Amino acid sequence: MPPSLPVDLSNRVAALTGHHVLRTEALQGGSLSSVSRITLDDGRTVVAKRMAGMAREARMLTRMARTGAPVPRVLAHSDDVLLLEDFGAARTLSSEDGAGWAALACALRPLHAATGEHYGWDEDHAFGAVEIVNTPTDRWPEFWAQHRLIGPAAGLPPPLRHRLDGLADRLPDLVPASPPPSLLHGDLWSGNVLLPQSDRAVLIDPACYYGDRRVDLAMLSFFARPPPAFLEATGTAGPDWPQICAVYQLWPALVHLRLFGDRYLGSVERRLTGLGV
Repeated sequence: MPPSLPVDLSNRVAALTGHHVLRTEALQGGSLSSVSRITLDDGRTVVAKRMAGMAREARMLTRMARTGAPVPRVLAHSDDVLLLEDFGAARTLSSEDGAGWAALACALRPLHAATGEHYGWDEDHAFGAVEIVNTPTDRWPEFWAQHRLIGPAAGLPPPLRHRLDGLADRLPDLVPASPPPSLLHGDLWSGNVLLPQSDRAVLIDPACYYGDRRVDLAMLSFFARPPPAFLEATGTAGPDWPQICAVYQLWPALVHLRLFGDRYLGSVERRLTGLGV
């Protein structure tokens, strides 16, 4: 038994696939889960992801796949183990990769073209200790205020919560009232985009819900700098984009502040100040 793979996970993979594990390779994953490439005794390799809520992620990937968006195939899952198609030595997206950004723009079109009846999702989930409430609603500013600004501010200092409350009151003037409720990836930073080929992008690690498609594009701009051609291809470029982007980027900034502490406080405060709050 390879020492790098815990016995209980090895047994779970064997039970899900009907094959024994020959070897494993730890992969770079998110801060909230463990990810491994596993070679089975029939020669196949699969990617195994382990954390709570894997059945929920499997449902999200299946929903995304139905739109035609490129995602890894779900091979098997339990509630805390997810086995996915392996893309081998796929690279991740960098700010200077023009071909990669073009491929990502193509990957997002079918995803964002799929729409729901309401904003939100049919179940809640979480980023670590930060609960993600997705209660469906017909009013987008209300959804964003309650579930992406005020809710995530729980436990933060009262002055900061007061500023977020003030922004929530102004949201009807800052974000569209009723954008098409597009299917969102929900955690679309550049590390959740794989490029197995120069002209193909694959979306991984979703946190889906329905909302304004520019939420995904703002998230991409949180850590990376999408080139102008990508912004034009996704219809993001426009005079209202800086304001919309700042409002939507407060969500990942608040999540990071809750998860990783005060080093992200400035990120939240700068956006609030830029929005006049």
